[in-house]
Amino acid sequence: MRAGVAGGVLGTMAVAGASASSANAAEPVTQTLELPTLTADLAAQIAQSADATQQTAANYQLQAERDAAAAKAAKQAKADLAEAKKKAAAEKKAAEEAARKQAAERASRSTQRTTLAAPASSSSSSTSTSTATGSAAAVISFVKAQVGKAYVSGATGPSAYDCSGLVQTAFKQVGISLPRVSQDQSTAGTQVSLSNLQPGDILYWGSAGSAYHVAVYVGDGMFVGAQNPSSGVVERPLSYDPPTGAVRVL
Repeated sequence: MRAGVAGGVLGTMAVAGASASSANAAEPVTQTLELPTLTADLAAQIAQSADATQQTAANYQLQAERDAAAAKAAKQAKADLAEAKKKAAAEKKAAEEAARKQAAERASRSTQRTTLAAPASSSSSSTSTSTATGSAAAVISFVKAQVGKAYVSGATGPSAYDCSGLVQTAFKQVGISLPRVSQDQSTAGTQVSLSNLQPGDILYWGSAGSAYHVAVYVGDGMFVGAQNPSSGVVERPLSYDPPTGAVRVL
């Protein structure tokens, strides 16, 4: 009897335990996670961090812009330097060329002066007054007779002359009509070399067609011309004031 009672009790407990296990197995397990509360301090820290990040990005952008500007400026400076060097080289070359040209012109004038002065020292020169005949001799005789008279701008004699007035009047004595001014007289005849002058040739100073002074070559390396108001009509050697060129009308 005791055994029977005990068995019954154990059986009941077993059934109750099984029921409890089944009940527990059927219910889901639920776990609740609590998120941290966003406090004012944490919000401020987040905001500061965002500002710092934005400032860093701005700094990077500014530095990039500065670097780009510096690179552009360096490139422009390099180009400017190259251009300046090129310009300086061109100016130096031009200055050297001008110096060479001036030296050549000085040498040419010196040679010309020596050539023109040579006939004056030679009594047997082929351009002496003694060889002048006919119209040339008459022109030379006339201009020499005017030496000592006054220089007056626009005058054509008989008591005063300017340079072209003397030349025009001298050639009028032999029936040759010349233009009135020196510019036109410098192209009135055939251009001749200064190394091959003959008495009666017209000398001019300046360029042919734009001469500013004229005179008459009288031979022996001498010329007669109305020089200026202070000198009047004078006879001078060619070396005194070497002319630029000459024309022959006789």
